[in-house]
Amino acid sequence: MMRLTAWSRRVPAWARNMGREVAAFGVVGALAFVVETASFNLLVFGLPSSDGGTLGSMPVVASVVATLLAMAVSWVGNRYWTYRDRRGAVDRRELTLFVGVNLVGMAVTAFPLYISHELLGLGSPFSDNAARLVGWAAATLLRFIAYRSLVFTRS
Repeated sequence: MMRLTAWSRRVPAWARNMGREVAAFGVVGALAFVVETASFNLLVFGLPSSDGGTLGSMPVVASVVATLLAMAVSWVGNRYWTYRDRRGAVDRRELTLFVGVNLVGMAVTAFPLYISHELLGLGSPFSDNAARLVGWAAATLLRFIAYRSLVFTRS
């Protein structure tokens, strides 16, 4: 245990803080991912015993709805946990930037799904989820950079 303590003292404070921030962002993102993926699959494919979801013929719309649900989870988790040390009163600028960044992230997430369905003609659960995973990964990187540099800044 002494080595870990000595090592941690050599790590600069900014690196320790960044590690905590990345870990918290990852936990919030994982929860938002579960909400988004589960709601998307439920909306498109329905329950296992059903004939499909309510938005089965509109997977891009389902992706948007699922992303909006995940965005609510992300707002609460990031504002009140990940970036709690940067938090003041909720202001219009922060909320507007958060929504704007997430709308761009929504488009980034939906774009591969659109390509998969409309240009490649794919529509299986595997291809839909693989396309969303590609978009989600790109949108996550975008969100992390934007949240820490634009949205949740020290007031």
